Amino acid sequence: MTQLFNGEAKAVFFDLDGTLVDTAPDMVTALQELQAAHGVSLVPYELGRSHVSNGALGLLQLAFPDAVITPTSPLMCEFIDRYAARVCEQSSVFAGLEILLERLDSASLPWGVVTNKPAHLTGPIMAALGLSTRSVCTISGDTLPKRKPDPAQLLHACEIAAVSPADSIYVGDAARDIEAGSRAGMATIAATYGYVPSSDDPRNWGADEYAGNPAELTQILLKAVNLQAR
Repeated sequence: MTQLFNGEAKAVFFDLDGTLVDTAPDMVTALQELQAAHGVSLVPYELGRSHVSNGALGLLQLAFPDAVITPTSPLMCEFIDRYAARVCEQSSVFAGLEILLERLDSASLPWGVVTNKPAHLTGPIMAALGLSTRSVCTISGDTLPKRKPDPAQLLHACEIAAVSPADSIYVGDAARDIEAGSRAGMATIAATYGYVPSSDDPRNWGADEYAGNPAELTQILLKAVNLQAR
């Protein structure tokens, strides 16, 4: 895989939350509003932020540790409704990554998004940020029967982009992202600037490369697609 980081990569795929887009402001605000409505002490913003990559289930388990949370429980439904109402009020592409996307676009190098977030939440974010018409594909958590850490979503993304997984790089901020990318036969980058709980060590994920901030990720990827000197 190391050759991909020296100018041979043909496509780049990103996880959404905590990797390409900073969705924490809206997700944690929705969580805190839900807690307030139920008379529960609010989770501190930074703690909630570090758990955003665990999705709605992980956030609710953090905020309501004594509750039984399932995909169809009342708390889950109420949280999703609150979040959907504000899904992209404060969310934004991580500072500096828009330049990376512009460089990829200018060179006609395909990039896409592969996320476990359901399509009814992913789509509005991609549209609001002007990404939906630029991404070669957007694979959501309910696009296929299986999702990360299963490699199916990433393999599907490569099919749509007409690229081989062996020529592609996947970037994510959770262990399941790196596992899915590796199982798909892709090179992987751990975005350690993302939503990583203090109890988790990204160095244990087995990624091929690590990016501590968006600028570092941009540098790694531009070199990987042979654009660093252009």
